[in-house]
Amino acid sequence: MQKKINAALLSVFYKNGLEPIVHELHKQGITIYSTGGTQDFIEKLGIKVIPVESLTGFPSIFGGRVKTLHPLVFGGILAKRDDEQHVAEMKQFQIPEIDLVIVDLYPFEETVKNSTDEKAIIEKIDVGGPSMIRAAAKNFNDCTVVASKNDYPLLLEILSTQNGATTLLQRKQFAIKAFDVCTAYDNAISAYFNSIAIETPFNKEKKSLRYGENPHQKAVFYGNLNEPFKQLHGKELSYNNLADVDAACNLIAEFKDSKEIVFAIIKHSNVCGIASRETIKASWDAALAGDPESAFGGVLVTNGKIDTATATAINEIFFEVIIAPAFEDEALKILQSKKNRILLQQLAQPKPALQMKTILNGLLIQDTDEGNYSEWKESGARQTTPEEKEDLIFANIICKHLKSNAIALVKNKQLIGKGCGQTSRIDALRHSIEKAGQFKFDLHNAVLASDAFFPFDDCVKIAHHAGITAFIQPGGSIRDQDSINYCLQNGLAMVITGMRHFKH
Repeated sequence: MQKKINAALLSVFYKNGLEPIVHELHKQGITIYSTGGTQDFIEKLGIKVIPVESLTGFPSIFGGRVKTLHPLVFGGILAKRDDEQHVAEMKQFQIPEIDLVIVDLYPFEETVKNSTDEKAIIEKIDVGGPSMIRAAAKNFNDCTVVASKNDYPLLLEILSTQNGATTLLQRKQFAIKAFDVCTAYDNAISAYFNSIAIETPFNKEKKSLRYGENPHQKAVFYGNLNEPFKQLHGKELSYNNLADVDAACNLIAEFKDSKEIVFAIIKHSNVCGIASRETIKASWDAALAGDPESAFGGVLVTNGKIDTATATAINEIFFEVIIAPAFEDEALKILQSKKNRILLQQLAQPKPALQMKTILNGLLIQDTDEGNYSEWKESGARQTTPEEKEDLIFANIICKHLKSNAIALVKNKQLIGKGCGQTSRIDALRHSIEKAGQFKFDLHNAVLASDAFFPFDDCVKIAHHAGITAFIQPGGSIRDQDSINYCLQNGLAMVITGMRHFKH
């Protein structure tokens, strides 16, 4: 059932996008109440507006701290039109019905970002705005509330196509969005006063996805993808795309200070190929060579500008998503030849302060896993060579981005074998050796990274027999010495980092 809007209250900080709304309200013959700057804005459009002060009989006081907090305003918003007592009291106290509330909030977060002046920040804590938004949202049966300029186009469409009326479903949807706005606002204020930068995903924009991990699952994304990326081509990112893109961005962020170009291939949130080289094409070739079989349909990410030669090579294989800071014009044309391929120009490195996971009937929250190693303890028979050290650091980063249990085999800053997501560390190692053999890599003088300690010396024995000469692992087992002794007896290098990188 549609409900005609007869009176509206407008009080907004941001005026952009408001003008067509005001004109439509006027066209529909809707009475407009307003305050302060919004009132001035409407009057300059040549449209009649009733000051809230005229309604309440009370001026704006305390420098604007108190303007709308009055029974004649909130009564008009909150009164239930189908309640006889409410209707009688509205008549008794001469309270006019207010059917539409358009209110946004003082820019608290923007002020916190741009100022350290506590007085200025405090003054940007809105009181009347959230109160009116909550009141109107609570009474969605009778009142429509718009709490964000992002919803102005939708409101305008509804007003113009429905002759100034809204449906119950529309009012309820607007109310849900309004409560979300208030929640985010309150969270920001709470975070400021607690002096912690806790940013929950639910503070951000909500975007419905086509489906979740599987077609029968519904899914939404909270966040703004326009901040880290500019999408240059392709369809909308799916749930699984986003999971892999996140893994890709977290990985490439590890190489922000690299003097070489790093290219990586992500599949099911795991690294299946990665290499570091002086040129983009060489890096791509080496990354693909690490596991060309698993690479099919994966997500590509690099810290270098994709040139024409690399784009031509990429175009020979099916890949869903390609992420890079820049593309040559001709390279972009080549990659855009595939209709649904998603091309993302990375604008910034998304670095959330917290990682979250739903479990049981609650939420697990932790800091992000920062760093590569906390110490560099040479524990083997010899010191690592400069080349081995480079490879070990590279391998340890890769291992950090593989699902546990994880083993990464690296040679000349190229991933040549990996085992991930195994229930046994020995299985992970065997799988990594098998992968290396599958693509004809020589493991002689390769290095090995493990995401956790070796509880026995079996892994170093198997790896040594395969040709591996240097190891990096966090240590921490009561039997660390078993693996160390084997290295001492066989002339092998071993580094203990003191930092574990489980990724369950």
